[in-house]
Amino acid sequence: MGTITSHRDLVVWQKGMDLAVQVYRLTSQFPRSEMYRLTAQLTRAVASVPANIAEGSARGSRRDYANFLAIAKGSLMETETFLTLAVRLLYLTKEEAAPSFSLITEMSKMPTALRRRLLEG
Repeated sequence: MGTITSHRDLVVWQKGMDLAVQVYRLTSQFPRSEMYRLTAQLTRAVASVPANIAEGSARGSRRDYANFLAIAKGSLMETETFLTLAVRLLYLTKEEAAPSFSLITEMSKMPTALRRRLLEG
């Protein structure tokens, strides 16, 4: 692994950005009636994942960074929940949502592992 000089070097941030792009594209298919409801909640949650990782990395202490990583993990689980709701409401098929669910699964342990390393180090 190379040297981490910025949040942009973190795989978890990169994957968070990929997930955000996927989810934004998916929500463009939602009914207009959901613009200020599920669409707004889902896009806010998914954008919060890489945003909190970036903000945490810019903080002065490891403890602050670890806190922002915990928030990012929470936003990731919130994203998963809202995507599940979108599938249940038939706004998306399971197949359409599958790449995002896979990325969420892949990412789910990353903030926790990074947080643990920060607090131990």
